[in-house]
Amino acid sequence: MKTAWVFPGQGSQTTGMGVDLAELPVAAEKFQQAESILGWSVLENCRTGDNLSQTLYTQPCLYTIECILVDLLRERGERPDAVAGHSLGEYVALYAAGAIDFETGLKLVKRRAELMNEAEEGSMVALMKFDREQLDAAIAETDGVVLANDNSPLQVVVSGTSEAIETVLSKVKVRRSVRLDVSGAFHSPLMEKAARAFDTVLEPVGFSDATVPLLSNVEPTPETQADALKSRLQQQMTGPVRWREISLRLSGEGIERVVEVGPGKVLTGLIGRTCTDLTLENVGTLEQLNDRG
Repeated sequence: MKTAWVFPGQGSQTTGMGVDLAELPVAAEKFQQAESILGWSVLENCRTGDNLSQTLYTQPCLYTIECILVDLLRERGERPDAVAGHSLGEYVALYAAGAIDFETGLKLVKRRAELMNEAEEGSMVALMKFDREQLDAAIAETDGVVLANDNSPLQVVVSGTSEAIETVLSKVKVRRSVRLDVSGAFHSPLMEKAARAFDTVLEPVGFSDATVPLLSNVEPTPETQADALKSRLQQQMTGPVRWREISLRLSGEGIERVVEVGPGKVLTGLIGRTCTDLTLENVGTLEQLNDRG
């Protein structure tokens, strides 16, 4: 069965995630590597949950736990036919596809989290059940707001100045809207300053060709070439997460099964509402790993 691995991003974190993996040799090694790079313990932060709501800690913790799960799936002889990740999750997808190693990815994630944590301009609001044509039109005629996360036919996130977002909301009939607890307008042009600062860290990093196709957030088509994958990642901080299109493309590429590798079931939920013909699985705990045989 042709299988894709997908990796969730910020918002999927839960207190206790990864703690059940701690005694496994591959996990213990990764936790130690992470602590030497970050200067703090991923395992301890996941155990207590004290800082998990802060971008500075959330992103490195998710990256580390998801990379450990990738290693454990590999130990069991599993391999994907394609990979994709939602926002932060794209860094894990790059690791899973062999485009970057764990330490390189974590150093990038660490700097990304620092810059995003420092962002102070704008906000993000999730919208559920809305008229898409009405929303697209409202965004098109309003400066300072973009569609940041196109997650599914019935769930998106808009990002921009608070004033612009309120203008859009006044023009669109929405069943429910939720302001996200983030420091700034992620995946929008308001992140341009942070993106420029991040590029000084990303630019000298060497990428390898991917061993399996990766569908990127800003360009949801299969890609394995190192230069193209790096270029797409450079655009990610200010560009949109086109997850709905990724979901549709996976199905179009002949993928039959999608495994969400990480805590929670956010991505399988979104994919299931977009594509009804895929087998959806989740691997985020030791029990779920062991249930795979």
